[in-house]
Amino acid sequence: MAVPANTRETYGAIGIREDLSNIIYNISPTETPFLNSVGRGSCDNTQFEWQTDELSGAGNNRQKEGDDYASTAATEPRRLGNYTQISATQVQSSGTAEAVDFAGRKSTQAYQLAKRAKEMKRDMEKMLLDDTFKAVGSSGVARATASVGTWMGTPVVGTSTVMDGSQATVVGLANLGVGSVGPDGTTDPTTAASTALAITLAGINAVVSRIWDLGGTPDTIICDAPTKQTISSSAVGGQVVADPIGNNSGSKAITAVNAVDVLVTDFGTFKIVPDRHTVGECAYFFDFDLWSVDYLRPFRTETLAKSGDSVKQLLIAEYGLRAKNGHGNGQLRAVK
Repeated sequence: MAVPANTRETYGAIGIREDLSNIIYNISPTETPFLNSVGRGSCDNTQFEWQTDELSGAGNNRQKEGDDYASTAATEPRRLGNYTQISATQVQSSGTAEAVDFAGRKSTQAYQLAKRAKEMKRDMEKMLLDDTFKAVGSSGVARATASVGTWMGTPVVGTSTVMDGSQATVVGLANLGVGSVGPDGTTDPTTAASTALAITLAGINAVVSRIWDLGGTPDTIICDAPTKQTISSSAVGGQVVADPIGNNSGSKAITAVNAVDVLVTDFGTFKIVPDRHTVGECAYFFDFDLWSVDYLRPFRTETLAKSGDSVKQLLIAEYGLRAKNGHGNGQLRAVK
């Protein structure tokens, strides 16, 4: 049917109000499982240090009656340390941008600051879970704090070598007892096909039993998405199983389960947490009580000097990772 003559339509009409929602839809992930789980501390210098110690191995302490016993050789605690690093982002908006009426936000400056803060927290998560080694920095060169991967090494079984962030992880399987020196944060972890294990239940059991031998009690596995799927497939044998809960009411709905979120081993029960910002093909075994992020300067927003028709604000934090004792944690890496 034809449109009658002189019918006013919206095409070409002047003065129609825009319909722009006041909601801004953003699904970018903001979860930071590691940062949300570890402790928060403070430090007073760009280099901060701590000490670790351990007992000698159990042995046959059987002595003769009346003997003149020899003194046991004393061992000193080990002195470890890390550096702080600076994370920062600046937001600048013109006076006009602050004056106009934006949909979905009263202040473009405040909106951008909130957005940058979420991004900076994700940056921290990624850097702390990476393989970055510590660096003192220099004029024109940024300091770097040693990340998680460089504090989980491979001490020789029966020795007092401890992961302290200065040497490379020499195998894909950490805490198994291969190699001579554990890392202390100054070199990247590396993998060797001859000694690394695949990410399987056997590999997981090897890690957790070694940590248990050393006295550690981790309870959380943080890993990337493919590793989470690998663990789930290994634990359920690649089969999809029916959920036995909730099917007694006569309902025809059946829940198919092909995931493992809690893994019970002979040496502890582990919550498995996927993290979008961790390294690939790697599972970290954490006792979060043995970690903290220490702040020299906590998160703060500083308004910078005005130099024109704009407002400038700096979001900044200075922090470092404290690995209180690497023996209580571990990592399992697949060899590529």
